Amino acid sequence: MPYLTSTKAGTASTGVRTGLGVPGLAHPLVAPGEWAGLTSPGTPLHWVVLNVANGPGAHPDPRCLDAVGRLRNAGVRVLGHLDAAYGARSFGELMSDAHRHLDWYRADGFLLDRCPSERAALPEVRRTVGTLRVIRDDAHIVLGHGTHPHPGYAENADQLVTFSGAWSDYRWSQAAEWSADYPPERFCHFVHGVPHGHLEEALRIARWQGAGTIYFTDRTDRGGRSDPWETMPGYWDDIVSRVGTGVSE
Repeated sequence: MPYLTSTKAGTASTGVRTGLGVPGLAHPLVAPGEWAGLTSPGTPLHWVVLNVANGPGAHPDPRCLDAVGRLRNAGVRVLGHLDAAYGARSFGELMSDAHRHLDWYRADGFLLDRCPSERAALPEVRRTVGTLRVIRDDAHIVLGHGTHPHPGYAENADQLVTFSGAWSDYRWSQAAEWSADYPPERFCHFVHGVPHGHLEEALRIARWQGAGTIYFTDRTDRGGRSDPWETMPGYWDDIVSRVGTGVSE
């Protein structure tokens, strides 16, 4: 099994409880029941990303304000979505979005989505993360690379998304050797197209690769024509039960 060959044996037995990170449900107007379901007692959530319109939107949205308020009252961390566009968006654009997330929704941190992963982009990402921590000193920062980046990125954020993609790729994936030097709570995996019958296998892969925050769904991107994260998986209750009771541990 390729996913067993690249992490230290001790990774699987750290005792860290796996939890869920929700990378971006559809707007609460479209999916009100799903947003409400996130506040169910016992749901093992590490955080939920608020993505109004590929960011904070142009103005405060009352439905998003209500959804965020409910999550916050339930003790759930809410992260504002920032699209780095693999380095194509300017520092000023990202800071403008970040300020709106803070001013309107009191974001607890940020997911810097489509974050660059190469070494050359590290100084600019370091600058962005440093400024985000200035405007909110306790911000929880997640870098959404979607792949294993240069190891220097691990020193600049609370968590890295080191896999984001299809189950057909994930089941044969390998963790980078350097990631074994960090605890599971530093890494996130987002996997779409996971059949219900393979859910336990997917959880084992995440455990052995040392990912403490996960989001698995049976939804697919339909060849890039849809966002698989917009709706909850059909087996949401099952994955909540498995992760919440530590079955994957």
